[in-house]
Amino acid sequence: MKNKNKQINKQFLMLMLAGTIGAGSLWGCSSQQATEDIAAVTATTEDEAGVQIKQESFGKTKEGEETTLYTLTNAKGMQMQITDYGATITSLLTPDREGEVGDVVLGFDSLSGYMSPEYVKSGPYFGAIVGRYGNRIADGKFTLNGQEYTLATNDGENHLHGGVKGFDKVVWEAEPLPGQNAVRFKYVSPDGEEGYPGTLTSIVTYTLTDDNEIKIDYEATTDKATPVNLTNHSYLNLAAGEAEDALGHIVTLNADKYTVVDETLIPTGELRDVKGTVMDFTTPQAIGARVNQVEGGGYDHNYVLTDTSEKLKKAATVYEPTTGRVMEVFTTEPGIQFYSGNFLDGTITGSGGETYRKHYGFALETQHFPNSPNQPKFPSTILEPGETYETTTIYKFSTRDEE
Repeated sequence: MKNKNKQINKQFLMLMLAGTIGAGSLWGCSSQQATEDIAAVTATTEDEAGVQIKQESFGKTKEGEETTLYTLTNAKGMQMQITDYGATITSLLTPDREGEVGDVVLGFDSLSGYMSPEYVKSGPYFGAIVGRYGNRIADGKFTLNGQEYTLATNDGENHLHGGVKGFDKVVWEAEPLPGQNAVRFKYVSPDGEEGYPGTLTSIVTYTLTDDNEIKIDYEATTDKATPVNLTNHSYLNLAAGEAEDALGHIVTLNADKYTVVDETLIPTGELRDVKGTVMDFTTPQAIGARVNQVEGGGYDHNYVLTDTSEKLKKAATVYEPTTGRVMEVFTTEPGIQFYSGNFLDGTITGSGGETYRKHYGFALETQHFPNSPNQPKFPSTILEPGETYETTTIYKFSTRDEE
């Protein structure tokens, strides 16, 4: 659906960039809503470098914990909003080829959206950090150093994205970083949480650069050997309301193999060549060109990057022809999960009043491979005491002239 709020958005843009109105008010709000949003602002920090990060209330959890929304804006007017609930990206405003800004991630204007029964039931993890282990672990079990561990099962018989109450459902400690357009989030997961061994301390830092990059740095330490696989679970739609779904996005993945899965989406251990199959995105392909040929109703597969080293390399490029927006993904991880929004079912209405239907958004989650603790031939996800887990992912946004 074409975004009917574009003209209203444009009127509020300058006020927002000045730090007066949050993006929750910008998108399709009434004047009364805007007034309420202004009243909700709690602080705007400005350091010696002139970096301003706005902080405002985002609502209370069901347990009564206060949450905060952080707004980062760069020199080019790109804006990112993140909340300490799940260290979640809630909004990302980027320009199209005409200079019109639009929100390119799926999310909500307030915490209540993430607390709604429809959202909790469907569990899409919009924009959140998922952990302690992003993606699936078969049967919710793994053996480490001779001991079997049983995890919470929340995806049929399997464990998914950290369990029933993973990192996406907790309030992280947050700290704006002096001299940087960045916010650091910290969460300490106690020994035994969701069945995992060891006390794990995780730090995730989001930085918005003046090159229109979202840089995500992950760190973690533990006092006992444990699996770790952190990732951000943002759903993107670069059309920002200008298209009915994301199927027209053109995707290129720098991956010549993928991990074959069984009927429950657990990798079998086989790494299969993509060449000549519907899984092949080594050359640019529309998401919708072959999506109906994919077993299970769409893409939900881990791609093995051609370069599996720990250096920063390009993993993916996405182009949206309607608006000209381009997103490039760089990562130090060996894999990337491509998900075409197969389980969105139209029961959730998000920011700007958009209904999130099947294939409305897609995700590109940088990661180690699913079920690695049970697949010894996969790159290891075990973090040992004395070691530091460190990975980096960058989402870079630009535009392309109409072709």
